[in-house]
Amino acid sequence: MSVRVILADDHRIMREGLRALLEKESNMEVVAEADNGRAAVELARELKPDVIVMDLTMPELNGIEATRQILASAPGVKVLALSMHSDKRFVTGVLSAGASGYLLKDCALEELVRAIRAVVADQTYLSPGIAGIVVDDYMHRLPPTDDCTLSALTAREREVLQLIAEGRALKEIASNLNL
Repeated sequence: MSVRVILADDHRIMREGLRALLEKESNMEVVAEADNGRAAVELARELKPDVIVMDLTMPELNGIEATRQILASAPGVKVLALSMHSDKRFVTGVLSAGASGYLLKDCALEELVRAIRAVVADQTYLSPGIAGIVVDDYMHRLPPTDDCTLSALTAREREVLQLIAEGRALKEIASNLNL
């Protein structure tokens, strides 16, 4: 069964390029394209794809709000953010809205395909640079203690954190640690 994908990006060249590349992959079908967030929401409600590859800065409705609306009306749909922005506001915004993953637009096609397959399999996918932003945000949200903030983590959590900080892929970490 094919993974049904909607591409949401306000740049036509991005949509057409991604479509051409993804349709070469086995078991992957681009069912629609949206050039703004509002169109992405409407297409998601109508077509119920497996995943939407979502740009964040689009006209009419940004990708963060579009993600929130899509997941409210079509909870089975997965959203994978694909953005040029590595700013914490964008990353935490779309993940808080319910996105299942976040990639930067400078990623390789293989990473995009891996991320799509991961989120469809109910996994979270973050490119290594984005994982560092998420970990940093998490560490700053922990309540302050008398000891180092890391002491609030178990030894296993610190081990995972160390591997993330080294830029290891989540799948590699899980395999190495037998998770």
